[in-house]
Amino acid sequence: MKKNFTVRRGALDGIEAFLSVAQHRSFRKAAAELGVTPSAISQAVRTLEARVGAALFIRTTRSVGLSEAGEQFLSRAKPAFEELIAASDVARGLGRKPAGLLRLAMPRAVVPILLEPLIASFCRANPEVEVEIAASAELVDIAAKGFDAGIRLGQFIAADMIALRLTPPVPLVVVASPDYLRRCGTPERIDDLSRHACLRIRRSNGAIAPWSLLSGNKPIEAIVAGPLIAHDMPTMLDAAVAGMGLAQVPGPVAAGQVTAGTLVHVLESFAPLAPGVFLYYPSRHQMTPKLRAFIDHVKSHSSHGSPATRRQPASKR
Repeated sequence: MKKNFTVRRGALDGIEAFLSVAQHRSFRKAAAELGVTPSAISQAVRTLEARVGAALFIRTTRSVGLSEAGEQFLSRAKPAFEELIAASDVARGLGRKPAGLLRLAMPRAVVPILLEPLIASFCRANPEVEVEIAASAELVDIAAKGFDAGIRLGQFIAADMIALRLTPPVPLVVVASPDYLRRCGTPERIDDLSRHACLRIRRSNGAIAPWSLLSGNKPIEAIVAGPLIAHDMPTMLDAAVAGMGLAQVPGPVAAGQVTAGTLVHVLESFAPLAPGVFLYYPSRHQMTPKLRAFIDHVKSHSSHGSPATRRQPASKR
């Protein structure tokens, strides 16, 4: 049989009055400490005793002492009440200043792009905040999973989120290693992709993502094939560096390898623009000081920062 563990309404009523009387051994002194009348303290204790079902004090005209039941009640009620006060103080502190654990969900590919210029500087500026990064290709429900905010490409953010731009729109580039291009040739047109090994990503919903390209000014989705299906962009990018085939990724993700010469851009005139990377979170009304501090930090450190706005419906990944 299912047990009911609900705390009875008013179960904590009178506890503070009891503890004060037990400390001072005086109803009058307890009333002065709590800023109420002695009769109010007496009534609170009588109500508590009736609820407990035992006399907690031994009263005479000259003194107030604890009964055996009162001694037992005090031994457990005092530390429990002190823990409640401490818990309130901790929660109140977190509600007033940037402190505690800030949990962020983001794709692994954006971690190196944002870690040094944004997150590292935030940690230095807010030493009482710990930042936890959960890097995953999955589209995480940040509210259900206990995250304060998420970071990802704008087209994959739900319409009911508040979004703050972190980067300008970015091109979706096609890259390959010089070794692959020497072996297999360089594609010049979209139709050439049918003769090339194209590395692909499986989305969190199970579907394999087509490649997004531009034919003139018209966006198209190309169904490609190749030897590898990855679940995240860094894995696919590593495969491209190893010469396994062509890969399509946001430009900043491949920028380091392109600069180093381990990857080369191809089909540049066919690259569409993606909305860019955004910070997103559920509601301004539930914003904690640590998240507000992070948002302010984002705005002050990004030349492309703009006020958070309610997004239009976005495509689901």
